[in-house]
Amino acid sequence: MRLHAIIFVLFSLWFLNTTALNAKILSYNQVHKMPQSIEKDYYIWRFISQKNTSVRDAKAIIQEANYLNKKLKIAYKKKTGLNAKLRSKPAPYCITSKINWKLRSKANKAFKKAIKLVQKGQLQKAANLFYTAHQKYSERWEKDKSLFWLYLVTKDKSYLKKLLQSYHINMYTLLAADMENKSYPKTIITPSISKARIFGIDAKDPIAWAKMKAKMNAPNADLDALADGCESQATVGMHTYLKARACNFRKSYFPMPYRRTMKKFSKERQALIYAIARQESRFVPASVSRSFALGMMQFMPFLIEHIAKEKGEYMDLDMMFSPYKAIEYADFHLDYLNKYLYSPLFVAYAYNGGIGFTRRLIKKPQYFRKGAFEPYLSMEKIPNIEAREYGKRVLTNYVIYLNKLGKPTRILTYINQLTTPYKTDTFRK
Repeated sequence: MRLHAIIFVLFSLWFLNTTALNAKILSYNQVHKMPQSIEKDYYIWRFISQKNTSVRDAKAIIQEANYLNKKLKIAYKKKTGLNAKLRSKPAPYCITSKINWKLRSKANKAFKKAIKLVQKGQLQKAANLFYTAHQKYSERWEKDKSLFWLYLVTKDKSYLKKLLQSYHINMYTLLAADMENKSYPKTIITPSISKARIFGIDAKDPIAWAKMKAKMNAPNADLDALADGCESQATVGMHTYLKARACNFRKSYFPMPYRRTMKKFSKERQALIYAIARQESRFVPASVSRSFALGMMQFMPFLIEHIAKEKGEYMDLDMMFSPYKAIEYADFHLDYLNKYLYSPLFVAYAYNGGIGFTRRLIKKPQYFRKGAFEPYLSMEKIPNIEAREYGKRVLTNYVIYLNKLGKPTRILTYINQLTTPYKTDTFRK
């Protein structure tokens, strides 16, 4: 045992030293020249975190940040001993949202109250509020959610027929198709692209993506032209996202890139990786979130470092911008999650909110147990709003991708399993 302990310590020291020696080093000028963006914020964080960065440079570069997240604040405090604070800046141009937030707030309140009335068995009152929510929502998927619940509480199949006419691809429209024994929508597009890459666009460069987003959000941007300008296998994520934006998401793009790499996995694992990648990044390899989740699969830095250590390899964070590395690490992480979770919905909850969150959630007696309107009630009651909606979307993507991979699948099958623990997880007995 003593020899094993010595070997482990020596390996850990080697790993840490190797990481320190090979970590990407950024200069002040490199970061300074980057356009203000979330992506630049990530490099500001990396620059401030470097041992060789001076306090003076840290104080200067922090003022170029677009947004101060927790990581930036901690790194700046550690480097300077001061609390980070941005000087006031003029608000950047942004496209005005088409969502009326006041109406949406009222719709959300009506929907939430309706769910509580369903739990009390007051179905007519619930139906009235679901109808109110449907009228006030402007987003198509939220209208579809309300229509589905109107069907559940009234059993009026006219609501299912309305769902079948929706252009949006979501859990509710697929469930309506299942309940009416209809085919899934034909508006799902998987483009076939022959060109390998576009000269001058590095799909793995976050700053290139930042510049593309600036063009995309500019006044009177020609989104179709921008999409045509990045139509290649390497930039399929940019291309399909721009195409979706150009039609205001009335068409649903489900690309299937990196086939040579993906084919080595089972169809279920391929579908799960595709489902998560589509939701996390729309297949843009250079994606960076406000919290510095990185790459196509949006891994947080701590998880990247943990998996690298588990695999015994050096991993600079920027290497996660390779879609192939992102797929490799996603497969590794999903192996871990699948030890405990079999349902793609529960795996999605764990991928987004953590396995601890998912374990605590599904072990609570008020969630995912047999009962009236279950498991739909549980899926709407989850207090973590981000995980709640994320799970629905990943499950929908998963079913669509399984069908595209040649495995006929219906979403209702996975919904019906959620109240049968042995089919979904190891946490419940």
